[in-house]
Amino acid sequence: MQSNETAPEERAVAAAAAAVESPAVGEAAAAEPPQAEDNGVALQEELQQARLKANEYQDLWLRAKAETENVRRRAQEDIAKAAKFAVDRFARELLPVKDSLEAALATEKATVESMRAGSELTLKQLIAAFEKSALTEINPVGEKFDPNRHQAISVVESGQEANTVVTVLQKGYLLAERVLRPALVIVAKAAS
Repeated sequence: MQSNETAPEERAVAAAAAAVESPAVGEAAAAEPPQAEDNGVALQEELQQARLKANEYQDLWLRAKAETENVRRRAQEDIAKAAKFAVDRFARELLPVKDSLEAALATEKATVESMRAGSELTLKQLIAAFEKSALTEINPVGEKFDPNRHQAISVVESGQEANTVVTVLQKGYLLAERVLRPALVIVAKAAS
């Protein structure tokens, strides 16, 4: 009976000894802690790489944001300059006209003929300045009345077709096909 009672104890001791001596069990037990350590190190490395990437993307984003802000600021400055100096070219074209008028007024012994000739030359300079600046006149005598380009002051009976411009009281002007000032006109009345 004694051999039966010690048999389970001996078997347990023998199994424990076999487990310690068995290379497969020993390696598995020894391998588990280093594998957990390797996983921890790998996770730390991945976390560090992710932080570096996040910092890199944040830096790129900040640079892009700053560049966008610079472009916006430069565009606003360009718009302000364009508005401020929009008439630069036209003003340069008008300077000779002013010079001609001043020269005419400075002449003490001007005759009517010389004043008329000077005025005609000055008018030609002004017309040339208008043409260079895409400023064209509206002189619609004989044309159909166009409320987008003409402003009717009155209506008169006329031998012309109804709604035709009979007289231009004041010429209108277009600036690059946009009405700057409508022509003031008198329009033919429809026959009653």
